[in-house]
This record gives sequence, C-alpha cells and structure tokens, in this order.
Amino acid sequence: MVMDMSKMRQRPLSGNDIKEDHPLSVGSTGIDTRGGGLSDIATKRHLHGKVKVQDDATKSTAATAAAPSTAVTATGLTSAAASTAVIIDSSSLPMRSKIRNVIFPVHGKQEVTKFLLIGSIKFFVILALTLTRDNKDTMVVTECGAEAIAFLKIYGVLPAAALFIALYSKMATILDKKPLFYATCIPFFAFFFLFDTVIYPNRSSIQPSLSTVQSLFGIQESSLSSSSKDSGASVIFSKLFANWTSALFYIIAEVYSSVSVGILFWQYANDVVPVSQAKRFYPLFAQMSGLAPILAGQYVVRYASRAKDFGESLHRLTWMVTFSGVMICLFYKWSNDYIEKVAILETRDEGGKESQPQKKKKKKAKMTMVESAKFLASSEYLRLIATLVLGYGLSINFTDIIFKSIVKRQYPDPLDYQRFMGNFSSVVGLSTCIVIFLGVHAIRILGWRMGALATPVVMAILAFPYFSSILVGLDSPTSLRIAVIFGTIQALLSKTTKYALFDPTTQMAYIPLDEESKVKGKAAIEVLGSRIGKSGGSLIQQGLVLVFGNIINAAPVLVVLYYSVLTWWAYSANRLGSLFLAKTAMQEEKKEHKP
Repeated sequence: MVMDMSKMRQRPLSGNDIKEDHPLSVGSTGIDTRGGGLSDIATKRHLHGKVKVQDDATKSTAATAAAPSTAVTATGLTSAAASTAVIIDSSSLPMRSKIRNVIFPVHGKQEVTKFLLIGSIKFFVILALTLTRDNKDTMVVTECGAEAIAFLKIYGVLPAAALFIALYSKMATILDKKPLFYATCIPFFAFFFLFDTVIYPNRSSIQPSLSTVQSLFGIQESSLSSSSKDSGASVIFSKLFANWTSALFYIIAEVYSSVSVGILFWQYANDVVPVSQAKRFYPLFAQMSGLAPILAGQYVVRYASRAKDFGESLHRLTWMVTFSGVMICLFYKWSNDYIEKVAILETRDEGGKESQPQKKKKKKAKMTMVESAKFLASSEYLRLIATLVLGYGLSINFTDIIFKSIVKRQYPDPLDYQRFMGNFSSVVGLSTCIVIFLGVHAIRILGWRMGALATPVVMAILAFPYFSSILVGLDSPTSLRIAVIFGTIQALLSKTTKYALFDPTTQMAYIPLDEESKVKGKAAIEVLGSRIGKSGGSLIQQGLVLVFGNIINAAPVLVVLYYSVLTWWAYSANRLGSLFLAKTAMQEEKKEHKP
C-alpha cells in the first residue's frame, strides 16, 4: 500500500514530528522514522514519494526486537495511523545513501553535531582511562608483582569505591547536574597531575625502603628462597607498603575507570539522548571511543616508552592525561550549550514562544549506604543490571591476574612491559572499531537481549584454549609464549565485546528508569557493584592460593567458578531482556497518551 505524504499529515505537527535536519535511522527493513518524523529536506532526498505502510501485526515484532523501546508507529505523522508502522522503501535509496546509512546512521546537521560533541566526551574519557590503566599496571606489576593486584583490589580499591559512593551520593543531593559533573571529574585529573609533579619525584623521600618494611614484617631477605621471593602474603604486603605511592596511583586510577565511563559519560548520555537515538548512537559511541585506545597505545609505544627512564615516561603520559581532562570538561560544556540552544529553537518553531526556564528539581533526600542497598534490593530490574556488572567483574578478574603475571615473566623491564601493554591497548581499540563497524546494527536488528548475551558467550568460548595452555604448564619458553598468545587473544576479544556490546546494552537498560533509580541506583551499581565483582574475584583467588599454594595449581577450580559465573550472567541477561521490553513499551505508551 502506497500513501502520499501530504495525506498523512492530517494534524498540526509538533516539534517531535518535524525538525530542521531530521535524523533517519536504518533498520533491518529500511529506514524508519524513529527520530521523531521526517523533514521536508530528508523527504526530498530519500523518499522519492514512496512510503510503505505496513500493519503493526506483521512488523511490530521485528521492530521491537531491533529496538524494543523505540518501535515507532505513525503517531508521529498522524493520529489516525496510530496502529501502523511507517517504513521507507530502502530500494528507492541511492547506493551511496545505503552505504552511508550502514556505516553512519546519524542524519541531519543537528543530530550529527550532537553525536560528535557527546562522542568526543567519551573519546577523551577512554583516552585518559587507557593511559592511566596501562600506567598503574606497569608500576604495580613490575614493582610488586601481579599477585599484588588481588590484594589492592580488596584492601584498597573496594574501600575507596565505597567512600566515593558515599561522597557522590551526598554531592548528588546538594549539587545540580553540571556542577556535579565537574566536581566528580576534576579531582581525578588534579591527582594524576600532582602525582607526576610532586609525589613520584619525591618517592624516595616519602617511601620506606623495602628492607625496612620487611624487617617490620619479620621477613629476613636471606631466608627467602628464590621461589618465594615474589609470593606469599607477607612478601606482597611488604612490597605494597614499600611502594605505597604506586599502590595509591593504582587505587585512584581503578576508581576513575569506573567513575569516568559509568557515571561521567553514560549518566550524561542517558539524560540527553532519547531512546530513539540511543539505539543508533550508543554503538557508534563505542566505535568512536574505540579510536582512543589506538591513539593511547601508540602514544605509549612510540613516545612515552622511548623515554630514558620511567620517570620521564610518566611525564609524557601525564601531559596527555591532563589534556584529556581539559577536553572532557570543554566538550561537556559545549554539548550542554548546544543541546539547550536546539531545545530553545525547537520550542520557538513549535509554538512561537521561547522555552520557559525549567523548574528546578526538588533535591532528593539523602540515602545512606544501607538505604542504597535496600533500594537496589527492592528492584528486580536493578538487581539484574547489578548481576551483569558483577558477572563481568568476576569473570574478567579470574583471567586477568594470571595473564598479567605471565606477561611480566616475558617482559620483566617496566618500559618493555609498558610497550607491550601499549600495543595491546591499540589492538583492543582497533578490534573494537572493526567489531562495531561490522556489527553496528546488531543491537538494533537482533535486539537488546542478543547484544547483552554476546559478551558472556564469547568469553566462555575463548577461555577454553587459554586455560588449557596454562594447565599444560609454563616451564619452557615455548609454553610461556603460547600461554601469552592465547591469553592475549582471550583478553583482547573479551574486552572488545565488552566495549562494543556489553557497555551499550547495559547503559541502555537504565533509560526506562525513573530519575532516582538512574542517579543513585546507577552510581551504586557502576562503582560499588563493579568493585565488588572485581574485588570478589580477587578475594576468591587469594583463598585458592592459600589452599593450593598458587593460582596455577588452583586452575581446575578456577575454571569451574569461571563458567558458573558466566552461566549466572547469561541467565540474568536473558531475564533482564524481558523486563527491558516491558518497561520500554510502557514508557512509549505513556508518551503517546500525554496531552
């Protein structure tokens, strides 16, 4: 059935129906009008007068699977067609437009500008995250050993994350969104700058010597055998105390890794990106930010790691980290200004009046940590999101520490280790871009559920050869090299699917929630939940070391635990998919019935 566009516009159109440069999104059946209606410009370019109207009964299922919260009916065009879905015949599009829509399904000047401004925030967030992550690993692994990571995550990172949650919850009740963003972001970059300029150059004066700490722990250097010099709880603790500045950097960088992506970026993106755009924007955000590890890794490999010593290398890293922090704040300001400007223009076009100033939201009552836990426990939806975050944190920790340990065996020098991690980060970024480029429509076409299940499934498949190579033994250089190769592949593709599919689907799950659940529930899940997952994995591995002597001997038990967590994770993702469909459908229904 073919309808004339002029006949479809039977009522005055609102600002949601027509925008100056309207976005078009590509679905599995062509280009739909999910962005809120078609502009005359877009119509002239792409429609050629041919619009197919298909009954909801036959097409709504496919549309919902691709974007459960954004299956758009023709209500954006005419109230009489409320039960039909408007889909443009993709066969009428020029080939160049089809390719463009596959690669970059963001259309119109306003939408492209909005995407680039918000995407740039994530780019610099990931750039700083990659540089600080590789630097913290280099310092702790080469100075204290990879086993020290398990201790730091429990006794350092977890308390710091809990303290941050308490402080953030307090700030959220006092500050508006913009001041809250700056108050959360700036202190991290101030610390990284002070560490490079003040703390690290004076570490010899403010840190005790290793021999002094070992004497306090009752450890005699002469009594340590060659096999026990880098193992044992007392030895690890003595190294951490002797290198407490590096341990402090590790803790702050770990908290930043959760805060920067989970709260600084996604909290903002969920506030300003509607569901209709999120399904197209969010995978592309991951693709855009996938360029950041490539740049960060090559910056380390070709510039930072070529310094005469590690101190000079740290200077070079800090320059780029500080620059990233400045750009995060600038792009946040610019994107806010642009979105507010567009909103005012749309309101003028809609009713001829300037937008009225928004009423200030009432400040919510402060929630204690116990109340926050009860708040999460009372919602099955939030519990399932927390399960996904916990599942990733536990499973990645089960494979990560062993991987860093075997990498240290092959690259004991800090600059060599830093160079390897730089190349690894670049490959992670490149593979993330490729995966998103090839599967940018996976969430939109296959649906939220399949996107959420992809990460645990991929991790389950890749872990088999990795664990097998470790169980065979690491005594010879050849077996060590094979284990490093399999470990690199496993870590690489696990992180790739995490950035490409896990992050977008997890963040999309917050969109149908109310404001209180988004702010406080999200903060608790993303920071405290993530830390409990990773710290819990570290605690389990510490227990296994105490029982079996070392983590290699405990590998069979670790395998069972690893696959048990993945099964639990996959089940929760499947259940959450059903709730996500229901909540987004309810949200859309409420919007349609608004006067």
